[in-house]
Amino acid sequence: MAEPIIQIVNLEKRFTGKNTDVFALQGINLTVNKGDIYGIIGQSGAGKSTLVRCINMLERPTGGQVLFNGRDMCLLKGAELRQAQRSMGMIFQQFNLLMQRTAEENVCFPLELAGVKQAAARQRARELLDMVGLSERRNAYPSQLSGGQKQRVAIARALATNPAVLLCDEATSALDPATTESILALIKDINERLGITAVIITHEMSVIEKICNHVAIINHGQIAETGPVREVFFHPRTEAARLLVIPEALQNMPHERLYRLIFNGRSSFEPVISNLVLACGAPVNIMFADTRDIGGTAFGQMVLQLPADAEARRRVIEYAKDRGLMLEEMRHV
Repeated sequence: MAEPIIQIVNLEKRFTGKNTDVFALQGINLTVNKGDIYGIIGQSGAGKSTLVRCINMLERPTGGQVLFNGRDMCLLKGAELRQAQRSMGMIFQQFNLLMQRTAEENVCFPLELAGVKQAAARQRARELLDMVGLSERRNAYPSQLSGGQKQRVAIARALATNPAVLLCDEATSALDPATTESILALIKDINERLGITAVIITHEMSVIEKICNHVAIINHGQIAETGPVREVFFHPRTEAARLLVIPEALQNMPHERLYRLIFNGRSSFEPVISNLVLACGAPVNIMFADTRDIGGTAFGQMVLQLPADAEARRRVIEYAKDRGLMLEEMRHV
């Protein structure tokens, strides 16, 4: 049975201006279970980075609760708060390494703050750098490392205090695609090997699809939609979700008779469109197509414009239904 590790209840973050209050977050309700890789996605300015900073109290919420293992972080102060924060490792977009320290010394830094003796801290740092594949670069300074290597050091540093949760704030946004793949694979390996819960903050749906099992879509400081990644991908219920799942290129296409065909791991290897056209005797126009890896399984989507003739359109829809193909009308592009 799923066991919650983070529960966010009616969370609010309000900034007071000269003439009015501005809500960065309002009415946020989320539950992250132990062992999850939970994605929080939204456009720039949606409030996702503010949300993750409220989870570990780098930003103090102005209302609501953040429960971590049943304790309200908003009520903790001093040593109690610092102890709870050490159970939440944080990875930043720009790495936030200390430039005057080596990779090993950067990993040692949070252990020094926690009062760990130098010999034990260095031993722990070397173990973690070996885990992230950087044991041979432990004496290198950040200026001597690539972007991917810097982020690996940052991940090792975040793991130094044995956290229960890893908070990743746009951890791959500054990296090239190949390096992004390797960092996401490392986070997934850490989740599986160490059982650490991960919260991934991003504006890229591809990141969510690759490693997350649940996703929350945040829009204008509010949660627009939550659910398993596959469900949100297959059936986005809100406009905010549709804009993330369905590419912007479709916004300028004809808005009539557009249908979205979803391919699962089975159907993606079959000549679905060819069979459909032959069986129905009706041509379809392929407006868009792509394939994605969701949880290790190949899924695809194709946007079709069906015939103008109502009877031909009915035959296509019935054909898809009879064969268990997911074909849904796009009414909101």
